[in-house]
Amino acid sequence: MVDMPKFNRPIPDAIDFLESRRSGSAKAMKAPGPDASQLRRILGAGARVPDHGKLAPWRFIVIEGVAREKLGAVLAERVLALEPDASDVRLEIERNRFMRAPVIVAVVSHVVKDAPIPEWEQVLSSGAVCMTMLIAATSLGFVGNWITEWCAYDAVVTERLGLKDNERIAGFLYFGSPAAPLEERVRPDLDPLITKL
Repeated sequence: MVDMPKFNRPIPDAIDFLESRRSGSAKAMKAPGPDASQLRRILGAGARVPDHGKLAPWRFIVIEGVAREKLGAVLAERVLALEPDASDVRLEIERNRFMRAPVIVAVVSHVVKDAPIPEWEQVLSSGAVCMTMLIAATSLGFVGNWITEWCAYDAVVTERLGLKDNERIAGFLYFGSPAAPLEERVRPDLDPLITKL
């Protein structure tokens, strides 16, 4: 039998960590990123999220090394097809989009249609995967950024990534080391967001 952590006690370091966690811009990342072992831990943490029906309605595409350049070439090619007058600057931005961080993970959401679990719950599970992976990466000393951008919604790009008709990008998660100190951003005032019944 596996020893389970004791959750019937406060874990002050964990709440302090969650209350101070912040994302880092993909534009302000540098190497190193997670190595193979660390990335495996990050993906494993993501796979532990709530998943009603044990459907695993998500999967991962790891983008690192030369794959980042190849995917950037796909983006530039696609922009040129959509915008024949695209500037050299715009095309260069697309070529370098996935070069901003040493490791990127595309979290792919897919709804299991014949399951009795509502579609909304399956999609939310994919979002939970993204958030948990950000937390896991931060806990290992890396910075993370969860973004989608136009390429997550483009049918040609997602086809080149190998997505099927029933799959969507829940997020591109960028992981690396901060190239500059992280800045805190304004957080919402909780009181207007709380309703008591």
